[in-house]
Amino acid sequence: MTVETCTPPVVMAFSGSDPTGGAGILADSEAVASMGCRLAPVITALTVQDTTNVLSCEPVAGRMVVEQARAVLEDMPVSAFKLGMLGSVENAEVVHTLLSDYAGIPVVLDPVLVAGGGAELADASLRQAMLTLLFPQTTLLTPNSHEARLLAPEADSLDACAQALEGYGCDYVLITGTHENTPMIENSLYSNRRKLDSWQWPRLRHDYHGSGCTLAASAAALLAQGNEPLSAVQEAQDYTWKALRDGCRPGMGQYLPNRYYWVKKRSGR
Repeated sequence: MTVETCTPPVVMAFSGSDPTGGAGILADSEAVASMGCRLAPVITALTVQDTTNVLSCEPVAGRMVVEQARAVLEDMPVSAFKLGMLGSVENAEVVHTLLSDYAGIPVVLDPVLVAGGGAELADASLRQAMLTLLFPQTTLLTPNSHEARLLAPEADSLDACAQALEGYGCDYVLITGTHENTPMIENSLYSNRRKLDSWQWPRLRHDYHGSGCTLAASAAALLAQGNEPLSAVQEAQDYTWKALRDGCRPGMGQYLPNRYYWVKKRSGR
């Protein structure tokens, strides 16, 4: 068997580390593997956190982010990029340069702005860098409704938020409704200045840590396999909802997704 026939598509993720394993780079790895791809992890920040909140965060130097990424990009083909927590404006700038050098590869951006416990993970300057540098390079943007409103504060509705964010150059914007006070969760996908589709999911009764990472990473893996954005978004939502449904609470805070829920199903245990 040749290398070409045995190697799954590679997704490169720029994300922070999370020692709980609930979010960040480990979440990306589990979701990407579940979709049948291989993760190339580029660490952008080190965090101290538990399942309740982020206690502190230390960005990785931009030089190290570049060197991590280029070492892999020059060694193996990357079929999709996933952007999560970036940690600093410098890191947003170096990621922008890297993406410019590899234009044409799908990019999924999960705009990590605030931790589940409320800690700020992206200040105003980093948010602006994301808007102006990274959104124009983004194939699929996946903010929750709270993040969408922070990124488009002048918009008076979620539809208007999507229009504003798409205006920065994103091809597709998926706004998730987990933060809304509604009986069902409604997620809506926008492109070409209109709503393409929306989905409703039963609202689970717990709060979860790592749901956004799971959704964005699984969507990136599906794009890496050549799926069209609409079908990738639909399948990624289904996978994420099931991972949350089968999640558990290992600590004293939020529940963590079980991104390998399908292993139990296949084994029959």
